[in-house]
This record gives sequence, structure tokens and C-alpha cells, in this order.
Amino acid sequence: MGIWSIGHDLGHHAFSEYQWLDDAIGFVVHSSFLTPYFSFKYSHRSHHAHTNSMEYDEVWIPKRKADTMYSEVLNNPLGNLFMTVVRLLLSFPMYFTFNIHGRPYNGFASHFYPHSPIFNDSERKQIWLSDAGMLVAFYALYKIAAATSATWLFCIYGAPLLVMNAHFIFFTFLHHSHPSLAHYDSREWDWIRGALSTVDRDYGIFNTIFHDVTCAHVVHHLISTIPHYHTVEATKAIKPILGDYYKYDDTPILKAFWRETKECIFVEPDEGAENSGIYWFRR
Repeated sequence: MGIWSIGHDLGHHAFSEYQWLDDAIGFVVHSSFLTPYFSFKYSHRSHHAHTNSMEYDEVWIPKRKADTMYSEVLNNPLGNLFMTVVRLLLSFPMYFTFNIHGRPYNGFASHFYPHSPIFNDSERKQIWLSDAGMLVAFYALYKIAAATSATWLFCIYGAPLLVMNAHFIFFTFLHHSHPSLAHYDSREWDWIRGALSTVDRDYGIFNTIFHDVTCAHVVHHLISTIPHYHTVEATKAIKPILGDYYKYDDTPILKAFWRETKECIFVEPDEGAENSGIYWFRR
């Protein structure tokens, strides 16, 4: 997960002064972890441009109360446990393949489909390149399995990849799910409101392992080109400036995850303010 996070930085051009070098290294790193580099780079850029927009954000789009599958059927301890297991194990590949947790589009939205509505025409050739990188990675894994065994490959690569996927879903969910975070529709959303609608948390030793993407996410949304090794320093600098607009939660991380999965089920405006354009998490 720590290496994958470096690939994420490369996609933000937060690694070197040369875009081609960032893209070349990022392409190899993310392809090695079965992540379509350019596809994710472009959709993630849109996420940063539209954070917490109900219409245009690219990931972790909250459900509405009218979606009774979430607000009623699964809104209980057993349903919450089921969704947590599914989310941690499957959401990573399902997001890239079927745009699970993403915004609705007209047409088939997939990070592997070059003509997906996620991308514009200038980006489509690089989506083909992302797919080619994935095919090379799959072929390499096939050859390794043939030379060793499928069991050996799963133990050395497959199981750690599942753990990485779970960590990715775990901390990105917690970045954007908290009772104090609002979502906005087009009547109220603007970029600075969206960028400040994320929360920093303390993951202990995992802050270092994940290169502080966990504890310095607010500043990352404000200035995404800051290298990871300066984000903690930058966070300390902006906290006095942001004041109450800076969000931090020091709840023990497993407790916070379970709380957010129970409390952040869907979003609705405050009662009596249905036309406000501001939505808060409910359960």
C-alpha cells in the first residue's frame, strides 16, 4: 500500500519536475498492482476538482434516503457487517471495472473502457495504454504461476494484494465519511468547500507506512502537488490559517471505521432546509 501511494503521488505530478518521468514510473508501479494508471490518474483528477459534489464527484458518492436498499434493508448490524466485508474485499476492483461508488454516467463507465464517459477524447489513447499495462501484468503473473504454482503466487502476491485493496478502501472511505462532513449540490458547491470536506486521522505507525496520506489528506486536497514527505509539514502550517475549517478526528481508527459504517449510511438536507443544497450524513 505504501508503494501504491507513491504511484498515486506520481499521478499528481508530485514526485519529480518531469511529467514524463512521473508517468513512466507511475505506470510501472500501478500496473504491477493491477491498477490502470492513466485511467485512475484522470478520474482521480476529476475527484479532486469536484470533491463532495453530489453531481460531479467521482468516488464515494453518498446514497440518498430514497435508496431503501441502503437506508432500510442493509441499515442494521448484520447488513452493516455484510457491506463492510464486501466493501473491503471487492470495492477496489469493482470500482475500476464497474464504477462502483462512482457518479452515475450515461453509458458504460469503466476505467478499462477507453470510450467510457469518464474520460474525454484527449485521454482515450492513454486508457488503451493502461489496459496494455494490465495485460502485461496479468501475463507476467500467469508465467510466474506456471513456473511455481497458483498457491505460491496467491501467498506471495494475491493475498498481499487483497490486503492492499482493503487498506485502500479503508482509508479512502474514512477520508470522506464523517458526520461533520457535508456534501453539496450545484446550488452550494464550490471548489474550496469541497476541498475542505475531508478529514485527517491518526493511523499510528501506518501514517509512516502509507507516506502520511492518512494524516495529511486535507492539505493534499488543497495542494495536490505537494510531495508526500512535505505534507505533514504543510499541514502544520495551514492548521492555524484554516482554524475550525480544518477537520481532524483522533478516534481510534478501527472504532472510527465501525462508527462511520453505522452512522454515515446516506445523506439528506437538514429538516426544514430541503432546498438548501447542503446534505449531511444520516443513519
